[in-house]
Amino acid sequence: MSLLDTCEQLVKLAGKAGAAEAEAYAERTRDASVRVRDGEIEQLEQASSKGIGLRVITGQRLGFAYGTDLSKGGLKQLAEKAVALAKGAAKDPANALPRGAELGAASAGDYDPAIAEIPPDWKLRAAREAESAARAEDARVRKFDSTGAGDFLSESAIFSSRGARGESRASYAYVYCSPVAEADGQLQTASWSDTRRTLARLQRPEEVGRIAARRAARMLGARKPKTQRVPVVFEPQLAAGFIGGITAAVNGLLVHKKSSFLGALLGKRVAAQDVTLVDDATLEHGIATRPFDGEGVESRRTAVIENGVLRSFLYDATTARKAKAKSTASASRGWSTLPSIGTSNLYLQVGKLRPEEIIRGVKSGLYVTAMLGRGADVISGDYSRGANGIWIENGELAYPVQEVTVSGNLLQMLQGIDAVGNDLDFRSATAAPTIRFAELVVSGA
Repeated sequence: MSLLDTCEQLVKLAGKAGAAEAEAYAERTRDASVRVRDGEIEQLEQASSKGIGLRVITGQRLGFAYGTDLSKGGLKQLAEKAVALAKGAAKDPANALPRGAELGAASAGDYDPAIAEIPPDWKLRAAREAESAARAEDARVRKFDSTGAGDFLSESAIFSSRGARGESRASYAYVYCSPVAEADGQLQTASWSDTRRTLARLQRPEEVGRIAARRAARMLGARKPKTQRVPVVFEPQLAAGFIGGITAAVNGLLVHKKSSFLGALLGKRVAAQDVTLVDDATLEHGIATRPFDGEGVESRRTAVIENGVLRSFLYDATTARKAKAKSTASASRGWSTLPSIGTSNLYLQVGKLRPEEIIRGVKSGLYVTAMLGRGADVISGDYSRGANGIWIENGELAYPVQEVTVSGNLLQMLQGIDAVGNDLDFRSATAAPTIRFAELVVSGA
């Protein structure tokens, strides 16, 4: 049977076992990757998985079970187990499956048959090409932390007694390179990677290697600046990491629990005018584009922050009921887990300034190219992370710096963004262009 047929059969068996409502989610995946070192294979992996999860509700009690036996007997046992677990669970009025108009399917985005047909040696060739290009780019690149390539395929299906019904396929391929540059006894590591839903859009492995090598070599000779308050510029990868850290603050469950610094600010200005933060599961070519979320709710575009104003939190169906809100189709899940709130294609909307213009507007400050650790407190908004980068003097990138700490407050940082770049590129599911903060504390010597 197809995954969808299997889900439908499991829901029917759950009804016979005593479930008032039932929802089945099944998934089949294939993941293959290779990692090389000095041109030789260091690790070669290929893994496949297949399974199904069942959520049942009876008398406002929730039961969940999952398994890999998709035979009729295995499905029957799974249905009986989920119902038995529900009978022993506590009641919760929010326990109910989504239904009606919120269910459906939007555009499924890109599924690329070319990725499914990638020859076995493609990943090895891609990894070797990236490594060779990095060595050729700069003689100071003599070794590597890791270099590799891979691909991923998945099929999923959902069916519920409340009308959810759909199938989805996803694919992506990736290449990465992390070289180590060496000079005068100093070692510097950097990395570059690209991930795309279609093979034709993937950055050439040689280019990935060359960029990675330049990023590592430019950090040689790094020093520690003195502690000061200065403008700070985040390159796109770091800007994406920053907005990714904001997602916990717009998670509807944390907001409902009063555990978010943004919880009481809905409808109010929380960021600069040029800041628009979007979660869009319908984005063309998006890494996380999907027809529906993990509960069968039709995918959509949600403006979280629009022109600086907080417009929406992110909800799955259960949390939306608790908060007396509506689902934003933000349920994420696997076949072995219950749905939980997550993001799809999360991005900061593109600005008008070229990155060079943003840097040119800084007399003295820091251009951040790497960060260490996790230093954001979603409750208080306090932010502090280790950083490496390039010091800016008179609008020019002057010299590399390392072992500094960048700190501030998340709300003040959002409000202090005074420049947004035009270099937005969706290399992963979370993306942002170059951004500049008017002033942050850079702690060094």
